[in-house]
Amino acid sequence: MELDMTKGEPSRIILKFFIPLFIGDVFQQFYSIIDAIVIGKFVGTAAFAAVGSSSAVTVFITSILLGLAMGASAIFSQLYGAKQYDELKKTISTALIFLFCVSVLITVVTSVFLPQIISLYQMPKETAVYASDYLKYVFGGFVFVGMYNAFAFLLRAFGDSKTPLYFLVASCISNLLLDLLFVAVFRMGTAGAAIATLLTQGFAAVGCGIYTIKRMGFLQFKRKEFVFNTSAFQNIAVYSVLTALQQSISSFGMMLIQGLVNTFGTTVMAAFAADSKIDSVANTPLQDLGNAFSTYTAQNKGAGETKRIREGFRVTSRIIIVLSAIISIVAFVFAPNLITLFVSKDATEVIAVGIGYLRIVSVFYVLLGFIVMFYGFFRGLGEIKISILMTIVSQGLRLLLAYSFAPIKGFSGVCWAIVIGWFLSDLLGFYMYKKVMAKKSC
Repeated sequence: MELDMTKGEPSRIILKFFIPLFIGDVFQQFYSIIDAIVIGKFVGTAAFAAVGSSSAVTVFITSILLGLAMGASAIFSQLYGAKQYDELKKTISTALIFLFCVSVLITVVTSVFLPQIISLYQMPKETAVYASDYLKYVFGGFVFVGMYNAFAFLLRAFGDSKTPLYFLVASCISNLLLDLLFVAVFRMGTAGAAIATLLTQGFAAVGCGIYTIKRMGFLQFKRKEFVFNTSAFQNIAVYSVLTALQQSISSFGMMLIQGLVNTFGTTVMAAFAADSKIDSVANTPLQDLGNAFSTYTAQNKGAGETKRIREGFRVTSRIIIVLSAIISIVAFVFAPNLITLFVSKDATEVIAVGIGYLRIVSVFYVLLGFIVMFYGFFRGLGEIKISILMTIVSQGLRLLLAYSFAPIKGFSGVCWAIVIGWFLSDLLGFYMYKKVMAKKSC
């Protein structure tokens, strides 16, 4: 069902769109989390550390595909809000063809250069073998990741955040069952977990694609109209490439942080792997709220509703403060329980390091909440270069501080570097919001 965000109470509309989006992305997080839990419990700490460390490169590549789909979605939302359906059809067909080609290219390139990618990670030898077995199958599934996100963001641009949820729920349940079968029963190790993920991602991509094609009936799409349009691509390239750049800068920064963490040894690697999984789930509602606000902003920009954008900003800010406070309390109080979801209770050193990270970083989740809200706002408004600037500031300072603090403070220095990077990026975000909206008032 489409949702017109240019009418009605902003808080109700944003929350209505956000809730299924959040539930769906929680299930999407479960792909890697289920892999990590099953591997940690049935294969061992070294295998868990390998998969956790490998997630930095998979997140980096996924962020490129996600950014391309997200950027195209902003254009879809603007055209949908402006009721420019002829131009919307050209943009949809061009974007889907473009995203498919990029997804296939990334799948081929990462698969061919797997050994070189593994060597860049500076992993201890005991973890590198596990990582290679895992990544060779995960890389093969990037074409499914790209196409699922293309279809999911197309549906979300029309205000339909429920349908992608249904496919994710089904695929995540399948992933859990296949993980247990391949890893716990057949003893296929990290490769078994990766194969399970590949198969279920394929199911989600194909299923969501078939539904999306049928769902676009209101546009009266004809087969001959499904072509690559050069003029539409020029607009898509600006939005998609810049958004992908912003997403990949953030993920690349985390890859460099992961490289620093790997120098501390397997214990810290395992702790950081568990913390990263917890961070991903904890931050999912904040990121999804930012994405919901992005769609809201884009539709209202298309309709020329600047006042509604301001109202949406105030509403989203209040929701972020409340939501991040709840998440921070849960992560801080239940840190030991959360860490032991991924590692054995006997791994006391890993648990201690993991708790230390969570009880520093989780207190400041509100800072991350505002960052992703600003990203969504500027993306929806078409000011993607500002999002990139914020990302460069956040990641650049985080890396500089992490590599400066680590020799003095150890792993805790990395934790504080992450927090300070968030804070400084927020200052820039608030400044740029005031500047951009002042121009809109002129």
